[in-house]
Amino acid sequence: MLEKEIGEIRRRIRTGKNNITAIYGCYVNDSKEIIAKFRLPVSMMPENEQEKYFALLKRSLSGVPGKNLIDISFQTSQVVDSPEHKLLMGLKNTALKDETLLDQLYEKITSSLALDSGYLILVCCDSYDVPFKSKDDAMQADAGEETYTYLLCGICPVKLAKSTLRYVSEEQVFHDGGAVNQATAPVLGFLFPAFDNRSTNIYNALYYTRDLTDSHQPLVDALFNTGIPKPAAEQKKSFESILGNALEQECSMDVVQTVHDELRQRMALHKESKVPEPLLVDKEDVQGVLRGCGISEARLAKFSVDFEQEFGTNALIPPRNVIDSKRFEVKTPDVVIKVNPERSDIIETRVIGGVKYILIAADDSVEVNGVNITIKE
Repeated sequence: MLEKEIGEIRRRIRTGKNNITAIYGCYVNDSKEIIAKFRLPVSMMPENEQEKYFALLKRSLSGVPGKNLIDISFQTSQVVDSPEHKLLMGLKNTALKDETLLDQLYEKITSSLALDSGYLILVCCDSYDVPFKSKDDAMQADAGEETYTYLLCGICPVKLAKSTLRYVSEEQVFHDGGAVNQATAPVLGFLFPAFDNRSTNIYNALYYTRDLTDSHQPLVDALFNTGIPKPAAEQKKSFESILGNALEQECSMDVVQTVHDELRQRMALHKESKVPEPLLVDKEDVQGVLRGCGISEARLAKFSVDFEQEFGTNALIPPRNVIDSKRFEVKTPDVVIKVNPERSDIIETRVIGGVKYILIAADDSVEVNGVNITIKE
């Protein structure tokens, strides 16, 4: 799903903007046991409670596409006949009113998910009369031809909130309010079916993970029975490892600077162009940059093999998953140097008298522990 499409659905998850009639869910304790199930009619809920539940559900559509929000693609055979797709379609088509199907969903989640605390499973079903969007992005509600019906699920850790002093008006004094179990922002969730090209796509879903280091693959297997890309943080580590191991002695400061700058510039140009499709690069894109740095063909071939082993044949990866465009860092066992990525050119490496140095141009003001100093010639 594109960022605009995710945003369009996300804006619906608030009071008075959707057709959600009830919120369903269950509370799972630390032992992975369901200790409470509920159905909350939205019309019977106080507005402040509606807002809190909707706020939690909406967070399941937050974050960065490709990092926190991952496209799930079902195989045709799964859509034709598979228990995982059949369950999701059944939940959607019954608008969550079939308790047996809901119990199956809860069972899939609780049997495959291990969190450090108890958690709350929230799920809702909404029907969206998709308005027509003209070329200038103007919405025409009366010209829409499709109703997009979807499920939105969020899995929210339940933490014991710290005890605080609260005001008791009858006594006009503050007393210990006691510790309470509190639902926190979701760490996982999903949307089904996908809203692709502003239309229903039962061949896809959107999966949310707050943690960039752990996608909780067992949960993905249970819900969708399909593979997903490595977590964003793992992609970054893999890419860095490939560069270092494949290039070996040819991996210099200049090479890493050039790769970082090229990907950062591509990201900036993509953002300026306002192209809705996400920016992706393949191994040939990176090889082209490395070849321009004078890397030997033998090292380029090694990079190609390692890249395919880590990411797959013909893999396309989001540059923002493998570099930090807002940071350039040089690290030794004793020193960490952070530089504005637009000024990475002020750092260089040099060997002087047989000793390796990292040199930083310091023509502007220099502070040491907050004190302006003078560098004497």
